[in-house]
Amino acid sequence: YIAQIFLKSLGNRIFLHLSTSKQKMATENIKLMGMGNPLLDISSEVPQEILDKYDVKLNNAILAEEKHLPLYQELVASYSPQYIAGGATQNSIRVAQWMLSGTEPKSTAFMGCVGKDEFGAQLEKCASEEDGVLVHYMKDDDAPTGTCAVLVKDGERSLIANLAAANNFKPSHLETQLAKDIYNAASVYYIAGFFLTVSVESLKIIADHAVEKNKTFCLNLSAPFIIDFFADQVATAMPYTDFVFANESEAETYAKKHDLGSDLKEVALKVAAMPKTNSNRPRTVVFTQGSESTIVACDGQVYEFAVDPLEKEKLVDTNGAGDAFVGGFLSVLIQDQYEIEAAVKAGHWAAREIIQRSGCTFPKDCAYKA
Repeated sequence: YIAQIFLKSLGNRIFLHLSTSKQKMATENIKLMGMGNPLLDISSEVPQEILDKYDVKLNNAILAEEKHLPLYQELVASYSPQYIAGGATQNSIRVAQWMLSGTEPKSTAFMGCVGKDEFGAQLEKCASEEDGVLVHYMKDDDAPTGTCAVLVKDGERSLIANLAAANNFKPSHLETQLAKDIYNAASVYYIAGFFLTVSVESLKIIADHAVEKNKTFCLNLSAPFIIDFFADQVATAMPYTDFVFANESEAETYAKKHDLGSDLKEVALKVAAMPKTNSNRPRTVVFTQGSESTIVACDGQVYEFAVDPLEKEKLVDTNGAGDAFVGGFLSVLIQDQYEIEAAVKAGHWAAREIIQRSGCTFPKDCAYKA
């Protein structure tokens, strides 16, 4: 009997050791970690009357209110939607891994919260099995997996996010062994501003780690409503940032809120010069402007990078363009010899590929040549 107990105890220790070793092997190549809101995109081409009915505008992103909840079922019933793995941060990490697939497989990871349901399983399958991202979801027993209605009209899009389980991410998830292995292994962290509505405490855990270990912390301002209605949360995150991403409408909203003027090049310089927790590296600010030049400010210098025009007939859907740009940029940023021009070039290429497809999707093989 004592021998049985000993053997069982030994077996448990061996199993635990093997499990821990397997996790270590899974994370040893991780360079880039994202944390955010995993959502299943429900994407449909819609007429103008749907936009009017639900009081939403193109080229905008909002959180779902009570009045928007019937929209999801209406899309399913009447507008033949596509179901696509989404969520801003998860999209960027998926694109970065795609860009790295030929040279650095299994070098990215993502954390967020999903429900214990079919949509959650579908998201995990897409991101991990199909896209090669190490996914470590927190799984909520009660709330369903979050969804995002993507309304597409004339190639432009409007996003209405129903966070559901994504809203329930807790700092306790970062105490799991796999989470610790992931963020200890990573050297670059990326979080979209949407996550500021969920768990600033979790963001601070990762940001403090980045400062302590002199690693790179990146934030996207994500949407005008984040800047307007979650200003305190944005103010908490900004001092940690080594890289700040925004599109032109987000940059304009931030500038207006903080009296930074209307010249986006000047705004970028002012944001880059704001107080910073880690003084070992300057802050880089990146403003995309759709088909117009991308603005980058760093160390008192501002640069502009032209975007190669795309024929209008090739434009399918701008949903995911900004996420794809960041993904391409990050795929260069994690390299030992990072250059701004190379990162922007990769970002532009990735965004150009994604807008020629529906949603944030891409072919199996990445044809990018640096």
